[in-house]
This record gives sequence, structure tokens and C-alpha cells, in this order.
Amino acid sequence: MNLPLVISATQLANALPDNDLLIADLSSTENYLKGHIPGAIHIDPARLLCGHGDVPNKMPEPAQISALLGEIGLTPDKHIVVYDDQMGPWAGRLIWTLHSIGHQRCSFLNGHLPAWAGAGQMLETTVNQADFSDYPVTLKPGYLADIAYIKEHLADASHIVLDVRSAAEYSGDKVINAKRGGHIPGAVNYEWTRALISPDNPQLRPAEEIMAELAGLGVTPDKTVITHCQTHRRSGLSYLFTKHLGFDKVRCYDGSWFEWGNRDDTPVES
Repeated sequence: MNLPLVISATQLANALPDNDLLIADLSSTENYLKGHIPGAIHIDPARLLCGHGDVPNKMPEPAQISALLGEIGLTPDKHIVVYDDQMGPWAGRLIWTLHSIGHQRCSFLNGHLPAWAGAGQMLETTVNQADFSDYPVTLKPGYLADIAYIKEHLADASHIVLDVRSAAEYSGDKVINAKRGGHIPGAVNYEWTRALISPDNPQLRPAEEIMAELAGLGVTPDKTVITHCQTHRRSGLSYLFTKHLGFDKVRCYDGSWFEWGNRDDTPVES
């Protein structure tokens, strides 16, 4: 099976009979039980966070990722398709997590369940269970940015920070769970839902439109893009759409503003 990073409902429907396909639903438990794509395995989105320490929204430790992938039955030879009920952030974060361990056989369902239902496809309410697998995990370089990395590249013209929070959060007018408001010096703001058609139609807008808007901010494929939000949920989608647009060098700052804005040794602009 050879599926692109972003696929349509029709492409997924055509791929359903493939035994090497795994579908992951990152919706709430309530919404999963109401109906999901046939065969989909439910994942609690909280499993994509380490869940402990001063910054619990950071990437899980390799052992945690390995345990999760084992529970959903993923193996290196399987292709996983992901979707959520939040317009894409959790699904994008799972794609980033998979890429970070070298699993490139993954796709994002464009439009999620609304697109699936809109294409006339059926839902099921069966609670699906996977056969456990063994998936040893090693993190690959190039996907994560931490405070030290960002500070090192603040004045580097080959890097740019893409902040996908709201304009009010970016300016510092709105502060969420942080001692300080504002943004990382030099960061540009592109509110994450701008990449979507609408809340009712959470498909990505045409690639050339998103690309043009990003280019207007100086976010171009020749640069290393460091993307973040408040807890690296919304920036899961910005990782996904930049990779979809052909950006090769995209790093996620998983500590995001929850970490940066609560430190005393991090520079802030407003």
C-alpha cells in the first residue's frame, strides 16, 4: 500500500480491505462510541503526552510510546491512518510522534469523520481491540526543538518560529497558564485554523493558498520551521500541514508556551 501523507475519505475507503492498514481514532471516548470508521482503534489523546513532570505536555518517553503502539497493534510494516474530532491537532501530533520514531507509513484523513460521512461511507459502533504487538522505539533527530535549540537559533536566518496560537495569545493580550504573555522573539503568527476550510468542514484548504500565506510571513521550505502553540496540541496540525506542503525541516517545540512562558530565563516579545 502506498498512501500519501494526507488522504481523502475515498482513498481510505478503497484501502480498507488491506490487512496492513491500521486506523486510529483520536476522538473522545464518547464520540468514538457514537460511531467511527469500521475497524478503527480508539486512542486516548492524553497518551500522546508524557503526563508527568513540570511540563506534562511534552513528548512521551520512548517506553511510553512503545507501550501505546504495542497496544494498538502497530508494527513497522503497517500503514496507520489517523483522525480526530478536534479538526486535526491530535491527529497531527500523532503523525509527528510517528515520524519522530522513524515510522513514515502514516496518513492523515483530510476532513476526519465529517468527510467520511459526507462521502457516503458507513460508521460502526463496535469497540475494536487490536492484537498486541512489539514495537521498540528509538527517537530520531530532527523532529524536536527544545529551549536550548531555540535559543541557539533565534538569530539564525535559516530558522523561523511558527506560533499557531491565537493573535491575542501571540500579542500577550491573552495569557493561558503562564507567568508571562507574548511570543518567542522573531516568531511569526499563523493561527492554526487558518489552514482549514471551516469548523464545519475541517479539510485543509488548497495547498497553494496555505503556502502563499506562509510565504508572506517568511515561512518557506528552505528554512527550518519550529512550530509550537500552548501545549503542542494545535501545533500538531501545523506540523502536519507544513509536511504536507513539502517542508522537509520541521521541528516541534513540545514544551510550547506552557514551558516558555513559565520560565524566567526565556526571552519574550509582545
